[in-house]
Amino acid sequence: MLCAIEWDPSPVLFSVGSFAIRYYSLWWIIGLAAAYYILKKLYNAQRLSSKYFDSLVVYAFIGIFVGARLGHFLFYDPEFFFTRPLEIILPIARDQAGHYHFVGYSGLASHGGTLGLMIALWLYARKTGINLWQVLDNIAIATPITACCIRMGNFWNSEIIGNPTGSDWGIIFTQVDNVARHPSQLYEAIAYIVIFVIGILLYKCCDKKLHRGFYFGYCLTAIFTARFFIEFSKVNNGIFEDFTLNTGHYLSIPFVALGLFCMCYRSVCSITLGTTKKSHR
Repeated sequence: MLCAIEWDPSPVLFSVGSFAIRYYSLWWIIGLAAAYYILKKLYNAQRLSSKYFDSLVVYAFIGIFVGARLGHFLFYDPEFFFTRPLEIILPIARDQAGHYHFVGYSGLASHGGTLGLMIALWLYARKTGINLWQVLDNIAIATPITACCIRMGNFWNSEIIGNPTGSDWGIIFTQVDNVARHPSQLYEAIAYIVIFVIGILLYKCCDKKLHRGFYFGYCLTAIFTARFFIEFSKVNNGIFEDFTLNTGHYLSIPFVALGLFCMCYRSVCSITLGTTKKSHR
């Protein structure tokens, strides 16, 4: 007998009039706060100036938000992108009567957020003079915990749902339908917390043995490899919904390739450079 769990929580934490704070926002705050704490510890351990840390937070937040917002509409709802651009920028939505209402920012794509973050960190490194690979590595160590929290927010919102399943761990998202489905948000959240723990352990025990750029490569490879396989459990959406692979699959492949490049090529370069330096002594 199928023992699926019914999931029907209120997405609203509290509201004042028409203004509401959702659990999704709370999970975002928890994720960002956790990343902030980890990055602060890394900056202190690496003796980087605190004045650079505050600007890092600003660059990272803007890069993630703008990239995730634009990526959602470009990758998953391009028609919306060109017909209702104001709603991409502002936390509002227009109803059928043409009236605007505050709804918050619903629709953030992780692939777009990753790309936006990479561009923002490149600009940050140019501005501060800090080695780009060091910046990318620090962010990569903290990123998976934030990604985990975001997926928990998606779970609370009953969004990014999975395909129907006959397994006992299926969940009925009552706000969507009465079908037991894969909790794909939880699959990703679990994968990301595991990736985070492994990254922390690598930093604590092997940091001196690993080249700059390794953690960045590891983070990209691990997160988007997990994302690629978990996509098979999700309901198809996006511009490739009629294909065997969906939009999430195709968008993950370049990030996995870039991650492997950073892990392997950078490693070869470090070994070669180290050998060259020894030969010139």
